Amino acid sequence: MEQAKEIQELKELVAHYEKVIHNMSAPIIPSIVPNTILVPIAGFIFRDRFETIRSKVLEYAEKHRETERVIFDFTGVRMEDVETFDYNELATELSQLNSALKLMGLRPIYVGFNPRFVREIVHAGIQVELEVYTTFRAALKNLLTETERSLSSL
Repeated sequence: MEQAKEIQELKELVAHYEKVIHNMSAPIIPSIVPNTILVPIAGFIFRDRFETIRSKVLEYAEKHRETERVIFDFTGVRMEDVETFDYNELATELSQLNSALKLMGLRPIYVGFNPRFVREIVHAGIQVELEVYTTFRAALKNLLTETERSLSSL
């Protein structure tokens, strides 16, 4: 009986940690640029994680209708985090994420792709239309310039 109780406690602990990992897989951070959020992505990338990211961002946008732009920062993703991922599948996931956000009226922006990661996608002949900047800072600088221009034209 003691062993069954211990197994049940371990199952509950695993379920708890799975929930913690799920919640941490796509944090959403309001940006300094108005109506813009940041979604930092670090660690392993897989299909279910893209689904979680897509769902969380769409739910956030539904609750925060003023959101116009979403910056996905892949700086924390290392090559070993995507080595087991099929690059065609990865391109498909990025494309689906992009399409879903655009259908919600959001402007998806991507930053921090690893050069080897980009090389592999290009080498595989995969075409993905994304707005990309090398760094989060470069994206913010561009958005701030755009925001200032649009505010001054009012």
